[in-house]
Amino acid sequence: MTVRRFIRALPALLIMILFSSNVEAQQANTIWSSQAKAALANSVDPQNESNVQPEKHQKKPNWNYGGFLDAGYLLDFNHPSNDVFRSRGTTWHVDNVYINMAAAYVKKDPSESSRWGAQVTVQGGKDSEVFGFSATAPNIEGFEWLRHLGPTNVSYLAPVGNGLTLQGGIFNSLIGYDSLYAKDNFNYTRPWGADFTPYLMMGINASYPFTKKLTGSLYAINGYWHLANANGVPSFGGQLAYKATERVTVKETVLSGPHQSNTSSRFWRYLSDNIAEWKSDRVTVALEYIASWERVDVAGIPRALIMAAQLPMHWSINNRWSATVRPEVFWDRDGRWTLARQTVKAITSTLEYRIPFHLTNTILRVEHRWDDSRGPEGGFFRGAEIAPGVVGLTPTQHLLTFGLIFTFDR
Repeated sequence: MTVRRFIRALPALLIMILFSSNVEAQQANTIWSSQAKAALANSVDPQNESNVQPEKHQKKPNWNYGGFLDAGYLLDFNHPSNDVFRSRGTTWHVDNVYINMAAAYVKKDPSESSRWGAQVTVQGGKDSEVFGFSATAPNIEGFEWLRHLGPTNVSYLAPVGNGLTLQGGIFNSLIGYDSLYAKDNFNYTRPWGADFTPYLMMGINASYPFTKKLTGSLYAINGYWHLANANGVPSFGGQLAYKATERVTVKETVLSGPHQSNTSSRFWRYLSDNIAEWKSDRVTVALEYIASWERVDVAGIPRALIMAAQLPMHWSINNRWSATVRPEVFWDRDGRWTLARQTVKAITSTLEYRIPFHLTNTILRVEHRWDDSRGPEGGFFRGAEIAPGVVGLTPTQHLLTFGLIFTFDR
């Protein structure tokens, strides 16, 4: 199926799932072992294995719905006249109050008792304007309305072994430690590696828990950026997630596919994402390393390369207060991803306070961010224009951010 046909079929698929009689598939003829049931329950709710009960007694899950509003003020001490945080895909406007993202969703997860699931998310704001597009490929047909869709998909839990979950549509990327939505992250602004790898994917994926500790996933998507139309050939990838101990989880995710008009395998883009996370009751420490490369179809056929690493360290002081420090480094050797040959070092420090009230949660964040960009084309915007439409550059940038996020979930 071509990308264009898939996009046209997506609304019909959603309508079919949302308004059908939700006829369930035939249950397997054999009774699952208690071990397999426990593994499936652990993949849905690892904190409560006691919930494992015979399927006929499980309550059919309800539809959940909610939304959030994310507003922020990024004070840039360089005060660029264009109010732009250079080379960014999220929180890219400074020196004013902006709604970076607002969204609403409705969702139903698949389960043994109700195997079909669905999710619809609508969104808007500054972060929805550039995050899913490519600097080197044209936009996909229908991008004007597709950028206003967050995770929007249908899913099915197949009665195979420990439970095979199939999903199609727009879904959260399997790549990366950070979400598109600031509310789901420790810091308000995202790391460089996150902004230049996919936040969302459009296509299909399959996930299977081999054991309580090991889960494998495969996916096929329309391309590296889900709102770009580099060519008509899909990209492919997979992930292994291993829970080594109660505190340590490691993930390895790979991606391969063409991101140029020349779809020869010689010019495919490849990516590797490695994540290790240690988590206790109060402290979370993670290490992520990303590498991506491709040969460019121009004279000389140069090899373009980026590498990124981050080390977020999060401390939950109590139920209301938390603090996070995130050092990181990002290297775009050939300017293929950011359109600037640069090496960026950054340290982000965030203090958060949460105010829960019934079904709502108000998140207040104060954040300082220091970025240093060096290289032939590195730097951040500073001051007034030095020529019509041209703002000068400086190697360093300090941001003081005030974030307000309001969430509602039911």
